[in-house]
Amino acid sequence: MTTLDGFAPAGVRQPAEALGSAEFRRRHGVRLAYVSGSMYKGIASAALVGRMGRAGLLGYFGTGGLRPEHIDEAIGRIRAAVGPDGPYGMNLLANPEDPRREERAVDLFLARRVRRVEAAAFVQPSAALVRYRLSGVHRAPDGSVVVPNSVMGKVSRPEAARAFLTSAPAHLVSSLASSAAIGAEEAALAPYVPMADDLCVEGDSGGHTDQRQLITLLPEIVRMRDRTARGRTVCVGAAGGIGTPEAVAAVFLLGADFVLTGSINQCTVEAGTADDVKDLLQAAGVQDTTMVPAGDMLEIGARAQVLGRGLLFPARANKLYELYRRYDSLEAIDAATRRQLEDRFFRRSFEEIWQETAAHYATRDPLELARAEGDPKHRMALVFKWYFVHSTRLAMAGASERRVDYQVACGPAMGAFNGFVAGTSLENWRARHPDTLADLLMAEAATLLHLRLARLAPK
Repeated sequence: MTTLDGFAPAGVRQPAEALGSAEFRRRHGVRLAYVSGSMYKGIASAALVGRMGRAGLLGYFGTGGLRPEHIDEAIGRIRAAVGPDGPYGMNLLANPEDPRREERAVDLFLARRVRRVEAAAFVQPSAALVRYRLSGVHRAPDGSVVVPNSVMGKVSRPEAARAFLTSAPAHLVSSLASSAAIGAEEAALAPYVPMADDLCVEGDSGGHTDQRQLITLLPEIVRMRDRTARGRTVCVGAAGGIGTPEAVAAVFLLGADFVLTGSINQCTVEAGTADDVKDLLQAAGVQDTTMVPAGDMLEIGARAQVLGRGLLFPARANKLYELYRRYDSLEAIDAATRRQLEDRFFRRSFEEIWQETAAHYATRDPLELARAEGDPKHRMALVFKWYFVHSTRLAMAGASERRVDYQVACGPAMGAFNGFVAGTSLENWRARHPDTLADLLMAEAATLLHLRLARLAPK
C-alpha cells in the first residue's frame, strides 16, 4: 500500500479495499474499486494498462485514432504482461458518421476474445456495440444467463445512462439476428441482459466534456440505476476531476461503486505521451486548463478541455472556430488573416494542407473528399481541422520547437494531484506509475473517510 508520510495520523489508516463495490471487485478480479480510463491514440498505453493488470487493477487501452493493426499489437502486449486471466479492457469509441470503424473494432475484439470494453461517446447503443455485448450469451445449466463480454458505458447525460441500464433495442437485435451476426439463443436472451455491467458517470474531465458536476449528476444516475435494475447488478462509477483523496472520498459518499481516473495517468512513466508534455503537465495547477473547440466536431461547436498554461494552441483553436463561423471559404479570408494562419499557425500554405488532406480522404473516405470539393465551406473546415490533428501529433511526438502548438487533453484533476503531492517523492512524474497513484489515492481516501465520519458522528 502506497501512502504519503504526514497525510494521516499513524494508527488510523483504513484498508483501501473497503471502498466501493465488492461486486465490482469480484466481477473484474481486481483488488480495488478503481479503474484507469482510456486516453486516445494509446496515451493510455499497453505499458500503462499492462502495469495496472499486473498490480491486480483494471485499466482500459486508448484505441481512439489508432489503426486496427496497432490495436491488435497492443492487445498482444497487454496479454503478455497480465497473463491469460489478468484484468484489462479496450476502448470502443462511438462513430455514428462511420459505423464501419466500430464494426472493425468489434470484429477484432471478438476474434481476440477481448472480454471488456469501455464504450465511450455513445448516446444510444449501436449495432456494433450490441453485437459485442450479446456475442456468446447463453444459459448455464442452472438456468442463469451467462454474459461473456463486459461493457462499461461512459456517460454524462441521464438519457445515455438509461440506454445502458436497459436491454438492447429490439430493432437492432432483430436486424443482427436476421443477418446471422448473432445467434438465435443470443437474440432470445437479449431482453434479460442490460447493455452494461458498469456505468461510469463522467463529470468535468479532460478532452471532450460536457463539464457536468458530479455532485448533481452522479446521485441522479445512481437513483436511476436503483429504479431500473432488473436482476443483474450494474455498478455505477465516477470520473472527472478525480485527482486527490478528497475527490475520491467525495464520490464514494455520493454513492459511487468505483472511481475512474484519466488526466493524472497521462503524467506517469508508462503513459504514451512525450516526456516534454509530461513536464508541462507536472507543472500544471488546477487553474491551468481551458476550453477549446473540439477539432473533430468543429462545425457544431462542440468543446474540449485542454492544458492552457504556456501554450498558444487554445487561443489559435478558438480563432479558427471564429473564422469558420465568419467566412464561407478559404478564398474569402482577408489577406492579413491568411498570412497569419499560414505563417504563424500552420507554417505552411492552405494549398499544401489541402493537398495532404485530400490525399488522406482519397483513400480513407472518398465521399468526404467529394463533398469538400463541391462545398468551399466544408473544404475550409477540413483545412482548419488539419491544425487540430497536427497539434495532437506535435504533442505526441514531443516536438519541443513547436511546443506552443501542443494540444494536450487535460482536466483540472491534473493540477489538483500536483498540489497534493507537492514536496513529496511523487512531485516528479518520473516517480509516478498508474498503480502507485491508485494505491495512494484509495488508501488515503479510506483513511480520510474514517477520520471525517468519526468527527461528524462521534461515539
